[in-house]
Amino acid sequence: MVVALGKLFLAFAKVGTFGFGSGPAMIPLIQAEVVDMHHWLTPEEFVDALAMGNALPGPIAVKLAAFVGWEVAGVLGSLVAIVGVSAPAAIGMLVFAYLLYEHKDNPRINGMFMALRPVVIGMLAWVVWTLFPRSVANWQAGALALASFVVLAFLKVHPILVIVVAAGLGVFL
Repeated sequence: MVVALGKLFLAFAKVGTFGFGSGPAMIPLIQAEVVDMHHWLTPEEFVDALAMGNALPGPIAVKLAAFVGWEVAGVLGSLVAIVGVSAPAAIGMLVFAYLLYEHKDNPRINGMFMALRPVVIGMLAWVVWTLFPRSVANWQAGALALASFVVLAFLKVHPILVIVVAAGLGVFL
């Protein structure tokens, strides 16, 4: 059990340390650790956990850490994974806030932040690329994905409404 907890902490600490951008940008890192490296979840289970996590409030990385931690070592596993993913980000925010505040006029610091933006976009595109075949398995799922994109991007419908409607459709259809 101690070994499992240590592996959970280290896996999610890597995600928390190198997950630049936002929660969705951390998804490829979580997938690499959870599915590819440690085999705690299958690809299908990961997609299910991701879908469930997106239907709940809060940061996706914390929700996935809680889920995976629970699967591996119960409540204690959830807590260890959550601390693993959250602590590096909190410490990093303090360091970056200090750097930005103290050196906000330094072109190298500004360059560092500017260089991270396209990397985050690339990581998000990779998430879509890898999850699409597992998540959109038939024409109905494809139609739902397209409709969700359209109402979010063009009609500016709030994401909560899209999630609630999709969950309702899933329950009743």
